[in-house]
Amino acid sequence: MGYFGAMALDPDLFHGLSDFRYALRRFLSASEVISRAAGVTQQQYQAMLAIKASDERGMAMKDLAGQLLLTQHAAVQMMDRLARAGLAERRQAPGDRRSVLVALTARGEGVVSELAAAHLAEMLRQEPLLRRSLTRLKRLGRK
Repeated sequence: MGYFGAMALDPDLFHGLSDFRYALRRFLSASEVISRAAGVTQQQYQAMLAIKASDERGMAMKDLAGQLLLTQHAAVQMMDRLARAGLAERRQAPGDRRSVLVALTARGEGVVSELAAAHLAEMLRQEPLLRRSLTRLKRLGRK
């Protein structure tokens, strides 16, 4: 009968799921505004986050594609746009001339740092509703 079995008809389940999705939508809406104000799309911001979180030498294109849930071709196009904007660059992988890594430029480092701070503040604003809805859902999952 589904993940929660007989609880599927419990009104608290619907309230918890609705509140959780509402908090996520509020965050994603704010994220779009934050990213757009910095001149990047949400997907570009996500790419920059993935690159920043990777090894300091850079990130393999296939790994970037995996992080973004994109095809390799789509990730290359994303990287092309980031490079044209001066936010990221391609680098030859140390010890393997056939491999290319992607890395942030100094400008990209500054942009992703500002965006991360703004996104963190927004996440913390949404935290009470997220916490309440997750607590409700966890409680229902234990029944």
